[in-house]
Amino acid sequence: MTRASGTTGATLSKDGLPSWLDPVVRAVETVEPLQLSRFLPPADGAGRQSAVLVLFGEGERGPELLLMERASSLRSHAGQPSFPGGALDPEDGDPQGDGPLRAALREAEEETGLDPSGVQLFGVLPKLYIPVSGFVVTPVLGWWREPTPVGVVDPNETARVFTVPVADLTDPGNRGTTVHPSGHRGPAFLVESALVWGFTAGIIDRILHFAGWERPWDREKQVPLDWRA
Repeated sequence: MTRASGTTGATLSKDGLPSWLDPVVRAVETVEPLQLSRFLPPADGAGRQSAVLVLFGEGERGPELLLMERASSLRSHAGQPSFPGGALDPEDGDPQGDGPLRAALREAEEETGLDPSGVQLFGVLPKLYIPVSGFVVTPVLGWWREPTPVGVVDPNETARVFTVPVADLTDPGNRGTTVHPSGHRGPAFLVESALVWGFTAGIIDRILHFAGWERPWDREKQVPLDWRA
């Protein structure tokens, strides 16, 4: 089995994945960029290259995803649940090659204390664009083959680190639609005392859909962004 060797090198391998990940692997291989988002990277190459780690593990209640909640003091996306990730550093390497793989693992280690050697990267989704921050994001998918303890590394960056069972993400009662002040509507998940919305919720929504895990849910149910108020 090919091992991802932390920040020094990263490879993709589908060897030995659990069978329940098969629909995700198939989805990653066939999905087109516009099936994920209408926001695609600028044709002129503008935007800051970044990557996120979409990490699947297996918990007490079956398949789960690793998420973190950004510190409320941050300048962008404050207090928002997200996948671990961030901008590529020069040492990560080629943004068009394996740079995003290394960046996703490095950022996950820096933000959650994750041991990258226990993660098997198996797929990469098309690059997407976040207009509000100018980031060009590569979602990198991984299997948490050898789970290690995770938690907040820097409270100035991260408020908490948590996992969400896929069963809770597919539960129609936990799903809704948020309406941003700009008027943009997007999927949302109320899970683990958090409102997952924006880019992260969009990725989760598309993975659930194209993996065939999605259950019918009320798309007219709106969740306010200040839902705790």
